[in-house]
Amino acid sequence: MKIKDLTKEDLENMSYDDLAYMILKEAGSKMKINELFKKVCDILGLSENVFETQIADFFELISTEKRFLMLENGYWDLKENHSQKVVIDDEDEEDVFIDKDEEDQEDEESDEIFDDDSDDDDIMEDDLKDLAVINPDDEENENLD
Repeated sequence: MKIKDLTKEDLENMSYDDLAYMILKEAGSKMKINELFKKVCDILGLSENVFETQIADFFELISTEKRFLMLENGYWDLKENHSQKVVIDDEDEEDVFIDKDEEDQEDEESDEIFDDDSDDDDIMEDDLKDLAVINPDDEENENLD
């Protein structure tokens, strides 16, 4: 259902986040928070004063709503428009959201990383040659002796 098909009463009964979802869905593109909330206010016929006093509350609402995703440079979009790629780093774990178009380009770049004929495998084997595997049962028996 499109926003223009809803009655004024239906619109007034909708929450700000539901309206924002519909706006982003119909627009099909990302928006800055102030632009998005301005459209919500315009649809509901709210004053400029309401916009100014409630923009912070709208930001908090959108930030905690799982359907929305904050992108670079303050843009917001629907999470469903982006694929999720989990990147595990030595320092911490984080979820990274990537535009679907950018993901293909990133995959091509990552393939290039593994194309070189380096001797990293030899170095790793040398590092592991002094390691020994200890059976946990054997270790407990040693402690009892």
